[in-house]
Amino acid sequence: MEELFAELCEREGIAVDPIRGMGVTLGDPGKYPAPRGFRHKAATPFAPGKEGAVRCGFFERGTHKIVAVPECPVEAPGARQILNGIAREAERLHIPAFNEDKHLGLLRYAVVRCGWRTDQVMVTLVTAQRDLPHAQEFFETVAALDPHIVTVAQNINGRPGNAILGEETRIVYGAECMRDQLLGCEFDISPTAFYQTNPQQTELLYRLAIEGMDLRQGDVLMDAYCGSGTIGLCAAKDAQDRGVGIMLLGVERNPAGIADARRNAELNGLTRSAWFMADDATDYILDAADNNERVDVLSIDPPRAGSTPEFLEAACALKPRRITYISCNPVTQERDLHQLLDGGYRLLKITPVDMFPHTDHTETVAVLERR
Repeated sequence: MEELFAELCEREGIAVDPIRGMGVTLGDPGKYPAPRGFRHKAATPFAPGKEGAVRCGFFERGTHKIVAVPECPVEAPGARQILNGIAREAERLHIPAFNEDKHLGLLRYAVVRCGWRTDQVMVTLVTAQRDLPHAQEFFETVAALDPHIVTVAQNINGRPGNAILGEETRIVYGAECMRDQLLGCEFDISPTAFYQTNPQQTELLYRLAIEGMDLRQGDVLMDAYCGSGTIGLCAAKDAQDRGVGIMLLGVERNPAGIADARRNAELNGLTRSAWFMADDATDYILDAADNNERVDVLSIDPPRAGSTPEFLEAACALKPRRITYISCNPVTQERDLHQLLDGGYRLLKITPVDMFPHTDHTETVAVLERR
């Protein structure tokens, strides 16, 4: 990490902060000295076995061979049992697993999301087509696998390739969303909306970003790539609790995320000060720059590919006082930070956060200020 940002930090006269890790979360610290049970999202592929069997687990590294997983110590308790139970019920009801080589079969993936501050669970079943044999019985038996399941959704993905989710999703049991909490805010999460996998470290990540925003009375905060609105709404709620009134504008291309964000603004009493737009972040900020719109603080949390040169150029043209940049890919973040520095910003701080213990992946929060 230090080596990656060495030139950039030398130029700015700062050092990368020490990585912010997490302690033991579950289990006996003597037996399991590392964090456990922190992944609140778990998934499995399905594949056909002998005589109609339905296999599930993890892909063996570098292959699509499925390795059975009775339990996984880094996943939330109960998540893997639900996934394995889905395979058993599909096999019992003769719902064939998807064969990705022959493009035959029905059941492709399942995704389980577990609440952190709540006990709610959401299950998304990914199938190659909408119609399934014994469909209603299957959905009801999946819902009965755990008393905390509040939502079962069916996502239809008939396309070839490794993408888990398709474009069509429907609720087949229970509520439209599950609910969780971060930093004292309530969040409804729909089956296809983005929500961080490790909520404990997410709170730390967001606190670092919110501190870096240095929000002041009357500020306009733009939350780009906002997903379900979690970062912006946590920042707005924090400002409100401090008696600081701001205006929040969130931009996200996924309509499901925007629907969640608007619902979440209502849940947290922020509808009068928060607006969310379903639009491409680059397209939106280019228009905002052309129209000389006011943005005092810009929050960026792009996908792994990073932002785009056009977005960053428009961001510099808007001249926000502060920019916070959360990244899950330090390589693309380092690239993007150079453009922001060349565009009139200085780097105040960069802090790595260990969101994925037992791996070499980290997320980083960079705080920039207009020169």
